[in-house]
Amino acid sequence: MPVQATFDPVTVTDPRAVRIDPRMVRVDERLALAATFTGAARRYWTGVFPHVRRELEHWRERAREIPDPVLRRLALHAQRKRGNLEGAAAFAAFAPRADRAAVLRAAVAFQAAYDYLDVLAEQPQADPVAGARALHEALLVALDPALGTESRGWAGTEGRAGTESPDYYASYPQREDNGYLADLVDTCRTALATLPSYAAVAPAAWRAAERIVEFQSLNLSEAQGEHDALARWAHAEIPPRSELCWWETAAGGGSPLCVYALIAAAADPALQPREVGAIEHAYFPWIGGLHSLLDHLVDRAQDAAVGERNLIDYYSSPQEAENRVRALAERAAGEARALPRGRMHTIVLAGMAGYYLSDPEASVPGAKPIAQTVREAIGGLMAPTLLVFKVRRVAGGVAGFASSP
Repeated sequence: MPVQATFDPVTVTDPRAVRIDPRMVRVDERLALAATFTGAARRYWTGVFPHVRRELEHWRERAREIPDPVLRRLALHAQRKRGNLEGAAAFAAFAPRADRAAVLRAAVAFQAAYDYLDVLAEQPQADPVAGARALHEALLVALDPALGTESRGWAGTEGRAGTESPDYYASYPQREDNGYLADLVDTCRTALATLPSYAAVAPAAWRAAERIVEFQSLNLSEAQGEHDALARWAHAEIPPRSELCWWETAAGGGSPLCVYALIAAAADPALQPREVGAIEHAYFPWIGGLHSLLDHLVDRAQDAAVGERNLIDYYSSPQEAENRVRALAERAAGEARALPRGRMHTIVLAGMAGYYLSDPEASVPGAKPIAQTVREAIGGLMAPTLLVFKVRRVAGGVAGFASSP
C-alpha cells in the first residue's frame, strides 16, 4: 500500500508543505513488518528447524555418553528445555544463508551449555557462589575463539590467549563428563571463528556473558543464602537515568538474548560498530530484562514449590508489578523498533513474549494481568505469534526463546 500524503491548504506548490499522514505510515509499517515476519517464518521452518533437530539429537547422544550417572541425568534433564534451544536457534533465521549454519551451531551450543550449567549450579555445593562462578566460566570461554591460539583480538581481553581452559568442575563434586561440556564450548568457539564480523561483536558478547556469570553465581536459592550480593552487583549495573529497580537490571543481565543477537549480527560482513553498540544497549537491560521477568512470571508457582527466589516477588504489590513490567515492555518494543534492522528485532521480541504468554501459567490469576499488559504494550505481531505457540503447545512441541533461570 502506498503511503498517502496530505497537503497544506496554504499552497500545494511548495514541496515543503507535503507531510506524511502518521496513520498511513503505521499501516504501511505494519504491512512491511508482516512481510518480514512471513519471510522469517519461512526461513526458520525450511532452513533452520531441520538443522536444529539434528543438533538436538547430536547433543542428546553426547549426553547419553556421560559416564557419571549424576552428570548424565542432569545433562539430559537440562536438554528437556527444548524451547530454549529452539529459541536460541531462531536467531539464525536472520543471518545470511552462507553463515546460517554457523550461527545456529554457536547459539544452540551456548544455550545447551547455559542450561546444563544452570542445573549443575542448583545442586548442593560447599561454596555455592564460587562453584557456580567456576562452572559458568565455560560461557566466557565459549565466546573466545582465540583461546589457546595466537590472539586475534576477538574478545578484547589480554592474557587469555595461549592459556589452557579452566577447570570448570574444580568446586563441583562430580567431574567425569567424557568431555561433554568441553565439546559444547569448543563447538560454539569453532562456529564463531567462521563468522565474518565476530571480532566486531566479541567485546560486547563477552560483556553480556560476564553479566550472565554474575547473575547465575549470585542468584541463590533461599536455602543457599540471601540476595544481598546480587542486589549490590545489580545496583552497580543500572544504566544512568534508567530508573530501573535492581532486580529489573539483574533480569537483563541474566538473559542470553543479547549474546544471540550479537552472534546473528556477526554474520553480516558489513556490520558497523554503531549497530553493535545499539544492539547491546537495546538488549541490556530492556529486551533482556523483559525476557527474564516473563520467564520468572510463568515459573512463579514452580519456584515457590522448590524454594527458589522469583524476581517478580520483589515488587511491592501486584499493581506495581503490572505497571513496571508494562513500562519495561513498552521501552523494549521502542528499543527494538529503533535498531538497525528493527523489524527483525521486533519479531524477536514478539516471538519471545509470545512463547511465554502462551504458557498456561501466564493465564493464572496472579499472572494474567501482567501478561495482558505486556501483550498490549508490544502489540503488532503478538496475535499471530501467540497463535503459533498455542498451536504448538497443543501439538505437544514448543519452539521457544532461551529462558533465564
